[in-house]
Amino acid sequence: MRDALFQTRITELFGIRHPILAGGLMWLADANYVAAVVNAGGMGFITAKTFPDFKDFEAELDKAQRLTGGKPFGVNLYMSVRPEQNADLPAQLEIALDKGVRHFETAGLPPAHLVERIKDAGAVVMHKVATVKHAISATGKLPLDAIAVVGSECGGHPGLNLVGSIVQAPLAVARVSIPVVIGGGIGTGGQIAGLLAMGAEGVLLGTRFLVASEIWSHDRIKQRVVDADETQTALVLASMRNTFRGIDNETTRAIAKLEASGVTDFEVYRPYVMGTAQKEAYTEGDPEKGILSMGQACVFADRIEPVDAIMDRLVDEAAAATGRLGALAASARRAAE
Repeated sequence: MRDALFQTRITELFGIRHPILAGGLMWLADANYVAAVVNAGGMGFITAKTFPDFKDFEAELDKAQRLTGGKPFGVNLYMSVRPEQNADLPAQLEIALDKGVRHFETAGLPPAHLVERIKDAGAVVMHKVATVKHAISATGKLPLDAIAVVGSECGGHPGLNLVGSIVQAPLAVARVSIPVVIGGGIGTGGQIAGLLAMGAEGVLLGTRFLVASEIWSHDRIKQRVVDADETQTALVLASMRNTFRGIDNETTRAIAKLEASGVTDFEVYRPYVMGTAQKEAYTEGDPEKGILSMGQACVFADRIEPVDAIMDRLVDEAAAATGRLGALAASARRAAE
């Protein structure tokens, strides 16, 4: 593990060495992956929705505690636009709190009742949004400790407005008082150094870690990410007001055809977007099956390797980037003398 290079409000808030957070990945963010991120100096979040059976969820939390040696780790709570999919969240939150979890990532609809309970328990909560407008709204209404703003480059749900991270980062920092974390399209240490220079307190990565050895998905899926460049993602479901960026595959192309033909009945889309299809694809190694989250940072995910190797590369690259800026500033000073 590399020595700490930066100290920010996020490293202090989460008690971590590096200002790098690994966002919750549906089906993939389990104890093995999250513990690997924590042990490499970052913060990871087990996705509660990945474990709908409460006993399985408890067992996964216990496993993460063992694998981290008691170091803090987080839990992701995603609030869906479909109320029936949120029924288990309060109980899962209580299970996590009972197990000693004190770091949470919330996403989706603003979960006021969950955030209030998290804060009552003395825990830390970061909410994830897709626009600066939503960041301002959420921080004005909820007692958040941090806000994550993801740009249009991200995998999964980039929102409807599709504004890039390089624009959202300085805007969010200027308009929100609590610590800002930026995600979307980030896969190099140079980007991390640049975002910290813009005033962000940390970064949120997802796609960059899809190729981690600790991620349980089939190697054929990981290799698809390795082989992809920044042009090989697809944006679909904007017509449903639920834009999704994922691997450009047979499934996303079928969805795009339905949208182009004006189909508005969600039931027609259901076979393509079911979460079970995603899980089957990860298990079977079929990159054409289901809508599989992948952002444009796939271009930086150039090999399958352990989380700690990815983290070390990111920190080394960030050190090189800050060193370059220091050298440029020194050159300017010498020229001025």
